[in-house]
Parts: sequence; structure tokens; C-alpha cells
Amino acid sequence: MNSRRFVFSQLMDFLPRHEFHKCVRRYKGNYKVRKFSCTDQFLSMTFAQLTCRESLRDIETCLRAMRPKLYRAGFRSAISRSTLADANENRDWRIYADFAHGLIRTATELYAQDNFGAELKQVAYVLDSTTIDLCLSLFPWAKFRKRKAAVKLHTLMNLRGCIPCFINITDAKTHDVKVLDILVLEPGAFYIMDRAYTDFGRLYTFTESLSFFVIRAKKNLDYGRRAYRQVDKSTGLRSDQTIVLRGPKTSKMYPVPLRRVSYYDAKTKKRFVFLTNNFSLPPLTVAQLYKCRWQVELFFKWIKQHLHIKAFYGTSENAVKTQIWIAISAYVLVAIIKKELGIERSLNEILQILSITLFEKVLISQVVTETTLQNAKSDFRKQLPLFDL
Repeated sequence: MNSRRFVFSQLMDFLPRHEFHKCVRRYKGNYKVRKFSCTDQFLSMTFAQLTCRESLRDIETCLRAMRPKLYRAGFRSAISRSTLADANENRDWRIYADFAHGLIRTATELYAQDNFGAELKQVAYVLDSTTIDLCLSLFPWAKFRKRKAAVKLHTLMNLRGCIPCFINITDAKTHDVKVLDILVLEPGAFYIMDRAYTDFGRLYTFTESLSFFVIRAKKNLDYGRRAYRQVDKSTGLRSDQTIVLRGPKTSKMYPVPLRRVSYYDAKTKKRFVFLTNNFSLPPLTVAQLYKCRWQVELFFKWIKQHLHIKAFYGTSENAVKTQIWIAISAYVLVAIIKKELGIERSLNEILQILSITLFEKVLISQVVTETTLQNAKSDFRKQLPLFDL
């Protein structure tokens, strides 16, 4: 029965093992390996991500303390920090990158019909990046500034389920807009971006590919108004215009009309101006789409909480990329479980609960759904009085 198995082993049951072994064979991950296999490496690193271990010694100490339970949890070798460090250093990080992409495809199919806060039938993606700071003396290969090192995660997230479907890890000097050159555009899909991706030559490829974009406009945009439409200002909308670019360069880079939507947010008391190449959506939906950008920020927050400088388990480029891709695999795996088991909690809440229950013998659906959060309403009628009145 599942109730007699550890939560960790139940969690790993959702992994497509055959796909994992295909990735291992593709890059010869287990070539001349006698004991500590790629499976053991993946399980160890996933445990470290889910329980927020701080170092290799921390991983070793915690897993060795649970040695009688490890075999039932799927481990087949003893855990040593030196062995794990060598594996992270030498085994090709592409094993775990390919496996993560397989999990992403599975999760994308599961969340294909989900709503995400905007009335839209088409697929919507958010494109953004985040910088992960590193110590220059430990990571000299990732030099960013004179006294600083860093890597940059360029992420394309599907808003249906908040699943990262494209991730590119580069040095921190790489400008955000360059990722548009390698992005495979999907016809009919919407791409939401911040002002950092303003490059009208590259944005014109969206129109040529029959894809749509929503991007925040810069303040110094040089344009001419061709037409305007009436808007309901009680919703926060201020204008809905058809414009053409008038700059000597931008008019050639993007020679066709654009749509300009202005919106005032009463909560933050800020005015936002959006540009899009879609003329059929209601103007309020355009503003709602851009508001959904905060979903990718939650993903970046989780990544940075688990990949803080103290939590990197290796200093080489291969070790850092291995850890990042396994962290992404753990995140997507939890998203798959959330959908498969019909769990109503957020991904962050599920991850917090799993971090302290991995080696409990209880149904995973039970431990996730029955845990009471601190801010949940409690029955104060059962509390004893402090004073007798």
C-alpha cells in the first residue's frame, strides 16, 4: 500500500524512468560507473532541492542519518560528498536538461486547458530573465563585473500552470533581447515581455511568424496616431490607439501599424502603456495579460531561494548547470503531481510541506491536503480560557 511507503518514493513514482534512462544513455552518463549511478545522483540532488540543503556535507549527513530508509526510497548506493561532488563535476549536465524538458512537455499537456487570470483561448507565454549572483573567486568562469560573477536564466513560462517551457542559461553579460534570436515562435500564441525586450526589428519577426506580443512601451517612443477607439475609463483604461512608428530606424524595422493601450492602476497609482500587434483582443485583456507577468517572478523567487550562493554544491560550470536543471525538474515534478492528484494548494505551499515530510510513511495526497497552514482559520472555541472571570 502507498501508506506504507515513504513520501519521497511516492514522489519519484511520477518520474518517467524510461525517459530518464534514455537521457543517461544518450550522453553515456553511467559509462564505467560501478556504484554511484546517475539515478542516485538525481535522487540525492532532488532531495537536496526539496529539503533546502546548504552544502554537500549537509546532504551527506542528512542522508546517512536515514541510511535504513534509503533503499526503500530508491537509493542503491551509499552517499558520499566526494562522490556526489565528482558526479556533479564530470557527468554531462545535458542529461538533466533533456530530462527536464521531457517533464516540461508532460506538464504542459496536463495544464493545457487551465485558466490563468485572463480570458484568452490561445496559449500565452511570459518571457523574462533573472540573474543568479555568484562569488567571483569561486566561479571565475562566470565573470560579470570587476568583482562579481553571475549567470542569467532566460525563461519562457507557459501561463497555463506556470510551467517553464524554455530555459537558456548564459553568462550575465548577455542582453535579454538576444534570446529572441533563438526562440522558436508558435503561430497564434501570445508572448508577454517587459521593456528590456524592445527591439522592433526582432519584434517584427513575431508579426511575420503570425505570433502576437504584448510589451510595455518605453517613455521616449516616437509614434504617430492613426486611429483611436473608445474605452471604459472606469476599468482603468485610458486609451486604445492604432499607431505607426516615426523614428528613422524604428519605422524601417517595424513598418506596419501597432496598437497602443494605456492603463492606469489605481492601487499602485502608476500608468502603464502597452504595445501589441493584436487588434482583436479587448483592451482590458491586453492589460490583464501583462499583469500575469508576476507568475514568472514567483518562479524566479523559488529558484533563488533554492540556489542561493551558500547552496551551490559545486563551482564548475557543469556542476552549476546540473544543479539548476535538477532544481527545475523538481519544480516541474511537483507541478505534475499537483495536477495528477487534483491538489488545490499552490506550488510553493506543496514544496514547503514536502520539505519536512519526505521520509514519512503516509499518502502523499493526504500529507499535502490535510496540512493546516499558519494563516488558516482555527476553531478558537476549543481554546481554554487564560483567566477565570
